[in-house]
Amino acid sequence: MANCSEIGPNAAPTPTFVRRARLQRLGSSGPQNETVPPDVPLMSESIPFNKSVHSPPDPNYGTLPRSLFHRRSLYLSRQHTPPRLSNVPEPPRSAAASGPSSPISMFSPSLRNISNLSFSRIVSQRPISAYDATFNSDSKDDGGLGMSMDAKKNGVRVWYSSYSSIDWMHDAIKESLRFSRLRRKKNFRARIRLAIDRLLGWIIVTIVGCLTAVFAFLVVTSERWLFSLKDGYCTEGWIKARALCCPQTELSMLFPTSTTETECQAWRPWSDLFAWDGGSGSIQFVAYTFIAILLAVSSCWLTLLLTKSTSFVTRKESGVLGPDFHDGSETTAAPRKIFYYASGSGIPELKAILSGFVIHGYLGGRVLIAKSAGLALSVASGLQLGKEGPFVHIACCIGNIVSRLASKYENNEGRNIYYPKRREILSAACAAGVAVAFGAPIGGTLFSLEEVSYFFPAKVMWRSFFCAMIAAITLKLLNPFGTGKLVLFQVTYDKDWHAFELFPFVILGVFGGVYGAYFSKLNFRWSRDVRNATWLKDHPVIEVLLVTLATSAFCFLNPYTRMGGTELVSALFSECHKGVEDEWGLCLSDPGSWSQVTPVVGALLLALVVRGTLTLVTFGIRLPAGIFIPSLAAGALVGRMIGILLQFLRYQHPDMRFFSACSGDNCIIPGLYAMVGAAASLAGVTRTTVSLAVIMFELTDTLSYTIPIMIAVLCAKTTADALEEKGIYELVIDVARLPYLDCKKTFLWGDRQIADVIIRDVDVIRLDQDNTVKSLRDKLQVSLQHDGNQDAVFPILRTDDHDEDSTRLVGVIGARELEHALCIVADHPDEIITFQITYSHHPLASSSFSSLLDDTNRSSFDIFDFSIYMDQAPLTITLNSPLELVQQFFVKLGARYVIVTDMDGYYEGIIDKKTWLAFLNEAGDH
Repeated sequence: MANCSEIGPNAAPTPTFVRRARLQRLGSSGPQNETVPPDVPLMSESIPFNKSVHSPPDPNYGTLPRSLFHRRSLYLSRQHTPPRLSNVPEPPRSAAASGPSSPISMFSPSLRNISNLSFSRIVSQRPISAYDATFNSDSKDDGGLGMSMDAKKNGVRVWYSSYSSIDWMHDAIKESLRFSRLRRKKNFRARIRLAIDRLLGWIIVTIVGCLTAVFAFLVVTSERWLFSLKDGYCTEGWIKARALCCPQTELSMLFPTSTTETECQAWRPWSDLFAWDGGSGSIQFVAYTFIAILLAVSSCWLTLLLTKSTSFVTRKESGVLGPDFHDGSETTAAPRKIFYYASGSGIPELKAILSGFVIHGYLGGRVLIAKSAGLALSVASGLQLGKEGPFVHIACCIGNIVSRLASKYENNEGRNIYYPKRREILSAACAAGVAVAFGAPIGGTLFSLEEVSYFFPAKVMWRSFFCAMIAAITLKLLNPFGTGKLVLFQVTYDKDWHAFELFPFVILGVFGGVYGAYFSKLNFRWSRDVRNATWLKDHPVIEVLLVTLATSAFCFLNPYTRMGGTELVSALFSECHKGVEDEWGLCLSDPGSWSQVTPVVGALLLALVVRGTLTLVTFGIRLPAGIFIPSLAAGALVGRMIGILLQFLRYQHPDMRFFSACSGDNCIIPGLYAMVGAAASLAGVTRTTVSLAVIMFELTDTLSYTIPIMIAVLCAKTTADALEEKGIYELVIDVARLPYLDCKKTFLWGDRQIADVIIRDVDVIRLDQDNTVKSLRDKLQVSLQHDGNQDAVFPILRTDDHDEDSTRLVGVIGARELEHALCIVADHPDEIITFQITYSHHPLASSSFSSLLDDTNRSSFDIFDFSIYMDQAPLTITLNSPLELVQQFFVKLGARYVIVTDMDGYYEGIIDKKTWLAFLNEAGDH
């Protein structure tokens, strides 16, 4: 296998283990530039620098070591004065530079080592270009040096490794240069390219909308058939779901009443196929349970085998800090927590990704396939979960894959308010996911704005709305429900609400808030103290099997526990007419009869307890699972009970002053209370407000009950916030320890100051010392192994001209850039590395490394000058600045790090984003 020195500008990017091997062998005896044989152990990705095995601390998800959250001394005790540098003349330049070269290519995910399965070792990878686009300063179209001066000062970025934060400012500058270069040309061809560039975002969101609807259609149709398969099969065709086999009597088979005694001859339950005298019920239960367990376990295995986080080994990972790296010292960084990308709803991880956090592979093709297939299997198994949240994840996978077709999105991870980038496509994809999940394109756009997206400028809103509209239109043409409509729970209430009903609506809102707050708390504690702290942590398949077995056993208690979530909510929303029994058993022939009310209310209460408890332990297991429908079902059950009881009270006391506004028999509509309760419980769980109200309007195809839904949603959110400040998604982020900086939170700083969070003893590069290749390698290794922070940067300092005991900042170089540069010059361990204080004369400062390898530029480029990777204009703040200003730097400007100086401009220390997050978590006052 070739080493860095043998890779040309058009070759594939250097694999991680090649960089690791070259840096590990740096300084060893023997020729350094020869090709490393494939059988040498150093070439293995599993071999670290130090082979000594050390007992690992608590694992983390690649975000922040636990010590950052629980050991305040990490950032509070580093208060000592930074080391003062003596006034030593700058070392002379070493011999003429000549040596290896390597492209600064962006490394794509590899599909090798999928859960160590021999059949899944895939070695082919798609071509990758340099992350920073080439801007040749010699080009007349680029305007010479003045065109790329901002990029020169900002430096070159090589790639983003997993679990690192995005440099928003760098990506904004890069996009500005790219667009300026495109607009600078005035010929006809350039104008065509500019028009295509402007239309590219609209074309991509159109494709994303169409593909999202196609995937939603496939998931819905397959889930309906698999769900029906637990009860029997259609004699007219095995692939027909019960709704297609018996479109008129699907639910009447679960709810036999005097008015629905007709049977579907085409549908045959398993009890008829294997029945014996007196054993039909047992046969049906055994068949139902066996198929349910088979579906759930299959979904779990698919998630575990295809989407394990350690199987996503990319060429962008650090060669110093690999997934299997352990240092022999006591300061070894915590190993990463194993995570399964297709499990859960995906919305908490998407919130972190859209806020500027990189998780390679989370939005890839493998996860898309596993999430789609696993979602159909998990929902069909009858578990208390929904498919609406995972639809958002599926849509974002599609958006990420499609956006790779254009280099302007492929090579720009970030976004800003002016230019469309990959995360703007993901915001539009989120809207499309909600649109196909609920048939609510407007609500989907608002959901992306309110809940998922970190920034949402006007251009993103337009494209999100357009993408959601395309997804809704495509899904309507595909007609997955066979009704020709997008709405799932269409209601046709012909009565308006009355003023006296405002009090019950408020009660439902308070219940929704209480339910949402305590459900979130209990689920968080179950995940933290049971699922992740007991033997269940290492046996996810057994957990899924036990939960499925319990769900199948309890589902036979009554029809409402057995129904699927969507069917149950639809039944609870249904309208009743006096004297007519419905096929669901919810409409009473005599609403004033206590003997008829008691069984229905008891069955609904039992269903609430059973389904709520099962949802509590189900959400978070290792398979695709959403929380929308179970939350809607819980609120709808309570709302239907309150509606039935109020209706009973109205019939018993028609002259009560409370019901003075009532006229007629159908004054109170129990289905309306179910709809209001459903909105309240979902608001309490997720803490969404405006988007949820609009989703409910589109979901039920009615606008007559806007005020009741708004009142319930606002009361639910207010109550839930008073009991538990974080919603279910924020608590999942806490469990996974994702570095998500919530821009909506307001913090109370008290007497805290910047001195309480600054890191003073961070490793620095001193220009008045000899910085050899080997010494910088050792510095990089120690820094990364100590904290495990791949966002680490190295301040570059010089001695002040007037005060030799003080230092000033020259620039900053990132750990990834330093590793890449050191790999190139690893064959010369004793060479001196230099950093130019100013390099406005440098003709290649803003170029990608691929352009630096061009023959026309190679003669003037010094590979031992790392100035091109140096950020000369980092965000800087003085030591006496308020902490709120630091917060705004990270939230509004998307900074990865902030340099701290004293009042005279002398260097004091640094605050990186992950340390700031740990500080906020420790402070906890907001």
